[in-house]
Amino acid sequence: MAPIKSRKHAQSRFNQHMSVALAALLVPVAAQAADAPQARTMPEVQVVSKTGEETVNDFKAERAASPKYTELLINTAQTITVIKKELIQQQGAVTLTEALRNTPGVGTFFLGENGSTTTGDSIYMRGFDSSTSIFVDGVRDIGSISRDVFNIEQLDVLKGPAGTDTGRASPTGSVNMVTKQAVMESGTTGSVIAGSGKQKRATVDYAQVLSAEKGIALRLNALAQDSGVPGRDVVKDKRWALAPSLAFGLNGPTRIYLNYLHVNQDNVPNGGVPTVGLPGYTSPDARAFLTSAPRVDPRNFYGSVTDYDNVKADMFTVKVEHDFAPNVKLQNTTRYGKTSQDYLLTAFMGNSANLKTPNPNDPASWTITRGNRTVKDQSNAILTNQSVATVGMDLGGMKHTFVGGLELTSEEQTTYGYLGAGTMAVDSLYAPNPASPITGLNLVRNGVSTNSKVDTQSLYLFDTIKLGEKWIFNLGARMDHFNVNYNATALSTAAANPALPVGTLVPTTLKLSDTVGNGKISALYKPTADSSVYALLATSKQPPGTNLALSTSANSASNPKYTPQQSTTTEIGTKWDFLKQKLSLTAAVYRTTVKNELEQDPVDLVYYQTGRKQVKGIELGVTGEVARNWLVSAGYARMDTEVSNGKVVTASGINNLNYTPKDAFTSWTSYTLPMGLKVGGGARYVGKLLRGTDGAVGTPAFADAYWVVDAMASYTVSKNLDVQLNVYNLADKEYIAQINKSGYRYTPGAPRSASLMANFRF
Repeated sequence: MAPIKSRKHAQSRFNQHMSVALAALLVPVAAQAADAPQARTMPEVQVVSKTGEETVNDFKAERAASPKYTELLINTAQTITVIKKELIQQQGAVTLTEALRNTPGVGTFFLGENGSTTTGDSIYMRGFDSSTSIFVDGVRDIGSISRDVFNIEQLDVLKGPAGTDTGRASPTGSVNMVTKQAVMESGTTGSVIAGSGKQKRATVDYAQVLSAEKGIALRLNALAQDSGVPGRDVVKDKRWALAPSLAFGLNGPTRIYLNYLHVNQDNVPNGGVPTVGLPGYTSPDARAFLTSAPRVDPRNFYGSVTDYDNVKADMFTVKVEHDFAPNVKLQNTTRYGKTSQDYLLTAFMGNSANLKTPNPNDPASWTITRGNRTVKDQSNAILTNQSVATVGMDLGGMKHTFVGGLELTSEEQTTYGYLGAGTMAVDSLYAPNPASPITGLNLVRNGVSTNSKVDTQSLYLFDTIKLGEKWIFNLGARMDHFNVNYNATALSTAAANPALPVGTLVPTTLKLSDTVGNGKISALYKPTADSSVYALLATSKQPPGTNLALSTSANSASNPKYTPQQSTTTEIGTKWDFLKQKLSLTAAVYRTTVKNELEQDPVDLVYYQTGRKQVKGIELGVTGEVARNWLVSAGYARMDTEVSNGKVVTASGINNLNYTPKDAFTSWTSYTLPMGLKVGGGARYVGKLLRGTDGAVGTPAFADAYWVVDAMASYTVSKNLDVQLNVYNLADKEYIAQINKSGYRYTPGAPRSASLMANFRF
């Protein structure tokens, strides 16, 4: 294969491409503005706009799902991207990570540290890891798993501090997965997919009204998948899932929803491939010939056929809603969820100790050691009860909408240590054999374990104030009190416990209790009924230990001696609806400052709470219907990041945040022709990603920027069937999708691939 192309002039080329792309998006808007009365759309969901007209289309949503947001998106003073299921289906996206490509600069760019590989949705957003800020219907979803979107109605991506909305959170946002609920409709839809990488997948969405008089309805979503990964050998994504929803009283003031989700995954994990031969790779020692070494085949699998990633997840939810009056509503949600992950990966580190070159002139003789087998046996459980009341009233000549809530949550994580993971034979660097024998394999628990429980009590209040027809103010405050109980059992070492025999089990108990507060305030002005200009100030805090771990070690970020990490965001933005509210344009400039950031010194490996980081950016978006049958969703993000105090965190020595593209662009558009043929496609751009630093030398310090172009065509065969063809990475671009902290490993981007989908409805 040809080496990855150099992006020396990526920035200038990006600006050229961006100018063309934005012009292509905005010219049709201007052209259609004059004859907007002729633009029509058939809404899928009966949602009434502020002017009384039904305006919802397949791409544009009117509001976020959370009851904490009482206004339409155009009247909400914050950047919120809503990704609807119709857009996800057009793209053939099946996982949360794939669906989040519809919001610029958000992705799973980090592969892991040393020989360990991150699992699941390790999402970075606006410069910070947001993996612990993923929610399902407003409830935190813990566990490092890959989430499927078969049961998702829409994704609400909140940009900026979410501390007032969700409590502890990433400094730069959260993701809320809104699930499909039982409705007063009957019918069956589904899909069957086959494609590259031995992809095989089927879904079904069955809805049935059981009693129209009593408002009882059933909905069942199901999934079965057995797929490989395009461009990768051995890696497998196999899963099945069921998600029933039963509702009562849908046509009355009291509604009850009983929801259950079961997911079972039997995967072969992807540990990546060595960065040998990539641009920026040089010899990690005196072997200068490695600088010009050929790259490895990105299809290679450097693990073992015995590797596995088994996940079982169960989630039971009871939601009760009651309307006391048109402006008074109470909602209560109770959920118990548990996720278990049993994981074994044969990993590697391509350093001088593991990379051998017996004959410098014969790469076929070069070998790599794959002895680091990563084991994870972890379960996460959550029990929560959330009550939220919404009350609208007139006070002092102003219209107020109060939203108050009480949340009681208990989260628990248990992890077990193992020995006897075995060792895999030294193998060829360029032609590894996944079936190489494993020696010393006898997986048994070694007595090492951790158990952490976090109990949180949260109270919040929001007030949305309307002053006349032009001004909307929002005030919000939240208090979170938490108690962390951490119990661990470790094996003693001669250095840590000289009085004990080496290998003695030593228990440790740690506790932490604290109360943190967050707030936000915003002002919004409406120049017209279909536009707004706003300013926002919001905060977020992340205490140690609330990620279900504590440690007294100085080289641990979970030491309870540290104070909460604090972040503050200011944002100024504007939102405009055009073409009878069918097309939305948004723009925002923001600045997020994070202080008390924990950072690890690469020399003494000790954490110091001296970090101060800042992200300044601009984000643009356009979503909706440009003309009849022509839909578009696009966004551009520019992020300037800086470590203003503390240590530089990138391997290149550049004073920026790692795994954060400076520029990012995403787009998708589709057009339906009169004969029932729909064509569409989109382009994605991800700027250069600077990796972290852990002292590794001779490895790529960054991942190059790249463009990827996808296309789609679908045809309506009958009222019950349409077929859809998706082609991904049309130019067969070779790129780095993820890179690990040391730069020894990376995940290759998927090559050109295709899938054929049959969608049915009855």
